[in-house]
Amino acid sequence: MTEGGIDRAGIFHRLPRLDDARLAEIFGREVLRLLVDRGLLSPEWAERILSWRHTGFNVHSRVRARTKAEAERIGKYMVRPILALGSLIFLESEGKVGYRHGPDGAELERMDYLELIARVTSHIPDKGQVMVRYYGLYANAHRGKVRKAGRTGFRLKILEEEGCRMPSRGWAEMIRKVYEVDPLRDVDIRSGPGYSPFRDGKG
Repeated sequence: MTEGGIDRAGIFHRLPRLDDARLAEIFGREVLRLLVDRGLLSPEWAERILSWRHTGFNVHSRVRARTKAEAERIGKYMVRPILALGSLIFLESEGKVGYRHGPDGAELERMDYLELIARVTSHIPDKGQVMVRYYGLYANAHRGKVRKAGRTGFRLKILEEEGCRMPSRGWAEMIRKVYEVDPLRDVDIRSGPGYSPFRDGKG
């Protein structure tokens, strides 16, 4: 995702910091809402998952690319292969394939070659399956709007700004535990007992 947004003058404003916890919550709610709408998950289970301490949804924005080399390293990390060829070994005496993993490759997992092929091929996407989706400034729709507006050679001007520093969530967490109210979240009358965003189709 982008690190900010563009204004009407074509200037990109970079956010000094992203609230990972809030973004992870929004991301989780959107995914679960999609599953509920398609009938793949019940509203009760969606609410139960969101009540878990570890929902399985995570957003990490602490690592940011400042140079071309850093951007390339992050790109390589994102498209890294499912296994390292250097960690594969052939155990000739056993007629099996071995794969080293863990700290310094200390652990060795043995498996039949057919099992290895099955594991690797399970990661191959179906024909036409979309693996990466682009939104906002990265989306094809945005580039189409730029072309229609006659801004073919349009380039973003990036405005570096410090912005206001986000307060620590420590004090907010204490208030939430004592008074059962999140001071960093807007109060909504819909959030009372019995309300569920998955039952009325709203969030």
